[in-house]
Amino acid sequence: MEGEAILRVERLNKYFGGVQAVFDVSFSLQKGEFLGMIGPNGSGKTTLVNLITGFVKPDSGKVIYQGEEITGKKPYTIAGLGIVRTFQMVRLFYNLPAYKNLIIPLSSSRVKKLRGGEYGERDDVAVDLLDDMGFERDSFVPYKLAGSLPHGYLKRLDLARAMALRPDLLILDELFSGMAMSEVASTLPLIEKFHEEGLTIIMIEHRLKELFRVVDRVLVLNYGQKIAEGTPQEVMNTESVKKAYLGIDVEISG
Repeated sequence: MEGEAILRVERLNKYFGGVQAVFDVSFSLQKGEFLGMIGPNGSGKTTLVNLITGFVKPDSGKVIYQGEEITGKKPYTIAGLGIVRTFQMVRLFYNLPAYKNLIIPLSSSRVKKLRGGEYGERDDVAVDLLDDMGFERDSFVPYKLAGSLPHGYLKRLDLARAMALRPDLLILDELFSGMAMSEVASTLPLIEKFHEEGLTIIMIEHRLKELFRVVDRVLVLNYGQKIAEGTPQEVMNTESVKKAYLGIDVEISG
């Protein structure tokens, strides 16, 4: 995909004790591109995302976002620059109504700056956002305590909270984990819509069939190393990827 590089990762390394979790990983991401990140459990995917988003500091290497080095900056600083993520294990205010979980991001300096100040009642904006995510307003789902909602709703609430920050780069860490197939089927079009609207996305996912439907390119990690990069068809035909997945056969559409 032609265009401007929004993110460059240069030779990132991270050790935890004597274990190297990320080994010399480099890649770049073009503005508007949709990158899938895959690999077996424990391959370093979430650690790599944590290094990019400031939750973990690398031992060496650089993260460059829109021409500015952001290596080791605080997570809230990186989020304020436009890199926003969801979490594999959702982190929500379970004792608050679902829509109230969006008030903090909607009150952030980033959103105020992008919107030019106040832009309406935050509660109404929060409910509208949840409505877009499939929370049935008429059934009062946005007003229910977050802790009372099924897992699929919690995942979409985490997604709504990320989108409330109006990201330039959205990172999704196993968004579909624990979702029923019907929940995945209703959530995937949302992700496609964000991409069609020009949002740059990195998506870590184990549901390869669904992931390959929507991504432009795939990066494969194994034991902390990048072992392949390319289109879904290209990477799944790579011997090192076949070995990593022990012969798992994935249907690739298109």
